[in-house]
Amino acid sequence: MDSPISIVMLGTGDFALPSFEGLADAGFRILTLVTQPDRPQGRRQELIPSLIKQAAERRGVLVYQPERVNDAEAVEHIRGLAPDFLITAAYGQILSAELLGVPRVGALNLHGSVLPAYRGAAPVARAIQNGEVESGVTIIQMTPRVDAGGMIAVARTPIDPDETAGELEARLANLGVALLIDAIRAVASGKAEILPQDAALVTRAPKLRKEDGVIDWTLTARQVHNLVRAMQPWPIASTTWTALPWTPKGPVRLIIHQTALADGSGEPGTVLAASKDGLVVAAGEGAVRLVVLQAPGKKPLTAAEFLRGHHVQVGDKMGG
Repeated sequence: MDSPISIVMLGTGDFALPSFEGLADAGFRILTLVTQPDRPQGRRQELIPSLIKQAAERRGVLVYQPERVNDAEAVEHIRGLAPDFLITAAYGQILSAELLGVPRVGALNLHGSVLPAYRGAAPVARAIQNGEVESGVTIIQMTPRVDAGGMIAVARTPIDPDETAGELEARLANLGVALLIDAIRAVASGKAEILPQDAALVTRAPKLRKEDGVIDWTLTARQVHNLVRAMQPWPIASTTWTALPWTPKGPVRLIIHQTALADGSGEPGTVLAASKDGLVVAAGEGAVRLVVLQAPGKKPLTAAEFLRGHHVQVGDKMGG
């Protein structure tokens, strides 16, 4: 292609930001950024633009924010731009067959897993939750079926045993930039090798719900630790603390930001140690050290700081 490759980028989440910046820096002509409408956030419910929208505005790239990108008006708007490619990453809506037929060359997606594993909205969190030791990114041709298109390029990376979903997602987002740039150029030149996904190896990564963060202390210590890592930065893991003997105050909800594996055993959810040396809770197998936790309306504290203001005792119960 003699003229710069033209792109309509669709992205909303932070995972899409490095790709947007990388495509712009690589000399592609980004016709517009399609991103979801600004949503109310925080206690004040302020409309805060996403980081990728802010980046587009700084670069002078037009921003288009339809409520439903598959509506006729939105499809026609994008068709009128006559892009060579649609590129998506963490956009948050499934694209219709009609919209996918708009670009002159093709529609590609950067996905945060090594497909066909972890198709769906939360591949990074679900991989960590399930104790995977490796992850990666895949560039695929988009189809109306979610994450089911042919694979153009893959990059892999190990997962650190204490890495959170937020930390891994940031690494994967950066890992995908060069891969995406090369894939676009290969497809545009007709040199891309596109491989089908093995349907027998498909696993799912459903969207996270707030209740996914509630800790089940009958899980093994490793599974609890993985859950806490997976729920960062949202919805963040939580449990309840019930002081024994029972008091009218009842259970207190605790937000669990960071854990570590610990020695010990006991009835799942039972506090095994509560001193300046740590706060340890029995799991279904093994024990978990609560490293950073938070009481309602308070700031996150280390376990030592928390225990100075909260009378947790050995024998108290977490969860249930």
